[in-house]
Amino acid sequence: QLQASGGGLVQAGGSLRLSCAASGRTVSNYRMGWFRQAPGKEREFVAAISRTGGSTYYADSVKGRFTISRDNAKNTVYLQMNSLEPEDTAVYYCSAAVGGFSPGARSQSAYDFWGQGTQVTVSS
Repeated sequence: QLQASGGGLVQAGGSLRLSCAASGRTVSNYRMGWFRQAPGKEREFVAAISRTGGSTYYADSVKGRFTISRDNAKNTVYLQMNSLEPEDTAVYYCSAAVGGFSPGARSQSAYDFWGQGTQVTVSS
């Protein structure tokens, strides 16, 4: 299972760090992703990271503000979110997949396992 945490209420310009901990699975076996879903909108890609952490992808809307990372020793993946904007308000989901890392990692269909979401609310 994947357990996302770290969400909360923050003012615009603030920061949050989300964590995704895996139980019953070894995170190092999977490439990982973060997606988000705002009210009334479809779930969208945020960031993805390869199994070793050597490669990453970001959505254009978060590039330069968010950083995805992983600590395989702790079986955890992180999403550091800086300079948050009200438009970042959403439920954030972590996901895991086997297989190689390619631009296809931006697609929801490329993931095999999903955690429950964590709410991020950014006030203006």
